[in-house]
Amino acid sequence: MRFTTKHKHAKNASTFKITFFILTLLFTGTLSAQTPDSISKLPFEISEQKKIPEIELKNKKENFYVVGIPNLSSDPINGFGAGIDGSVFYNGKRSDPFFPYTPYRMQLNIGAFITTKLQKLLYAKIDVPYIFNTKWRLRAIIGYGMNPNYLYFGTGETTLNGLAYYQNNTSNYINNVNYNDYENSLTGKKSDYNTYTEEGYFFNPTIEKSYMQGRLRVLLGYEIDAFNYTSPLNDSSMLAKDFYGKKILGFTKNFVSFAIAGITYDTRDLEADPSKGIFSEITNCLSLKAIGSQYNFNKFYFHFNLYQPLFHNYFKRLTFAARFGIGVLNGSAPFSEYQGQWSSETYITALGGGLSLRGYKQNRFIANVVDYANAEIRWRFLHFNFLKQSLAFSAVPFFDAGGVWNNIKRINHFENYRFSEGLGLRIAWNINTILRFDYAVSKEDKQFFFTIGHIF
Repeated sequence: MRFTTKHKHAKNASTFKITFFILTLLFTGTLSAQTPDSISKLPFEISEQKKIPEIELKNKKENFYVVGIPNLSSDPINGFGAGIDGSVFYNGKRSDPFFPYTPYRMQLNIGAFITTKLQKLLYAKIDVPYIFNTKWRLRAIIGYGMNPNYLYFGTGETTLNGLAYYQNNTSNYINNVNYNDYENSLTGKKSDYNTYTEEGYFFNPTIEKSYMQGRLRVLLGYEIDAFNYTSPLNDSSMLAKDFYGKKILGFTKNFVSFAIAGITYDTRDLEADPSKGIFSEITNCLSLKAIGSQYNFNKFYFHFNLYQPLFHNYFKRLTFAARFGIGVLNGSAPFSEYQGQWSSETYITALGGGLSLRGYKQNRFIANVVDYANAEIRWRFLHFNFLKQSLAFSAVPFFDAGGVWNNIKRINHFENYRFSEGLGLRIAWNINTILRFDYAVSKEDKQFFFTIGHIF
């Protein structure tokens, strides 16, 4: 929300602070006075690997602070987007023993967003590390979304085939064309052939308990998704044809619920913008009619992230960041569940788009098995404070790879891999807010993304 006067802005910020003060008092128990000696009195041991780097710790704010930014984005599918992304952080005091080890003691995030192509999103999130000063962590998100721009190119290894069309409605078949030429060939009633609309609600709470000095976490969670899928072409779209041809499940109304279990191993020094460490995670989402879902299926997901400093004697911050992930789906799942992997920190759309294979359109390749890798060099070339705000700029060349397979036994078919590369810019604002700009190219497409948060 944009306010027209400073008085209204200050009033709103005060309301946020009072609300957040009460929440923090309830959830963390850390608002009591701290003495300087308490910095050494952690209620349990936390690994020094988890300690925030000194250069970041120096700029970490105390107590409450509010980050309210226009949530501007640019996406090749959804167009230009605008909204508000407001976060209230509580960090505690520097004397808080958790201060050097956590990005925050609590974050409350509320967002509203709409694009020029009518994608809409409204959500609220909360994250409380070491809740009640224990080894437990609480996360939850609830929201509503509507997107009329989702793309569907089929399922399975056939999606790896190059884009093709008949030239000017003749028998002249043109194969392996770039995406712009393919899109321009879809005229008249065919213009929405690959397009469908998703609209619905979601709710996902999780709890995690840490072990091994905070490096290992075990999580349990539950997710409810109530979505409706429609097509502008009704039964003439590719999605509808596959549904009525009994190739897929899940067109029209869906109610899916998951029981979620997972384990993570995390030695990153700063979650939002790591400079060193690893983050490895295994999650399993079990959907059963017995727990209220329409479907019986299982989704397994593993990924490994590496953050390695380079030439630290010459550069204050130069980081090699790499990620590998694999997801396997078994059972009778709706088509929408092939398109993403559940992680405790984000939702990975695969394969294609701004969170996986950036040189291809989102959901360009989907199948029961998906595998992908990303590599980035993150070079911080400028860092300064302006109006009491910390701003750090990084150049990020990157390379992406990924493939899909009909089943796990076929994963040795390396010809199924596709590749893209590009160049990005990152702006770290007050440590925890990362603005990401990426330009990616592949043999099929060129795409530009602007959004909030690292890809991993």
